[in-house]
Amino acid sequence: MYSSTFSRTVRCIQSTFEAASVFRHRGSRGVSTLADNPHIYVFKHPIEPNRHILSLLPTEPPTASLAIGTTTSIPPTPDTLTENHQFLGILQSVLYTYALQDPEVKQQAAVFASPGGFNLGSGAGAGAGPASKQGGIGGANKGGWLHVSDSRNPPDWGRIAWPEDIFGSLEVDGNGNFAESDGNYQPSGTYRIITREGILGLSPFLRERLVERLRELEKQQKQHS
Repeated sequence: MYSSTFSRTVRCIQSTFEAASVFRHRGSRGVSTLADNPHIYVFKHPIEPNRHILSLLPTEPPTASLAIGTTTSIPPTPDTLTENHQFLGILQSVLYTYALQDPEVKQQAAVFASPGGFNLGSGAGAGAGPASKQGGIGGANKGGWLHVSDSRNPPDWGRIAWPEDIFGSLEVDGNGNFAESDGNYQPSGTYRIITREGILGLSPFLRERLVERLRELEKQQKQHS
């Protein structure tokens, strides 16, 4: 508990010192990104001058329907960001398809199937649902749920992420193998795009898959416009 509290305090202090430099500029056109997340682009809202549009795509003007959301402050906060629910749906569809292929998720599955892995709190014991926070993957011949979580607030060793940081869960057996071809991925229903710890932290693999999907959808929209 103390290490977790200390980590949160350090992040708050870092955020204070970074407040004076909330943008990073990319390219000759001066496209801006968030200082604490250089993968998220910041655009002025074309209609509401007091708002910004946040997107994983550098396209200008941005495609609002594919944006993460809009915010009245930079850096954004839980109080100033309005999430785009369509984006959340796209995010979950990408996780459903690719989460079990993520090298980081595969590594977690291997760890929790290893001797002593059942003591780690990354999933629920056999028979428990993906939202459970009790125990880890069961012992021999037992399966459980492996949580896929946002990287903005990594849990302490042996603990699981906060519900607001959990994208969803994958079902695994006692050997660390994913159930079915899609891992039986289940959205958590509790995930939030932004918390006091930060905004949308994806692994490199999942972020690339999400950007690919967004580019495909953006191309489709332009073809039908």
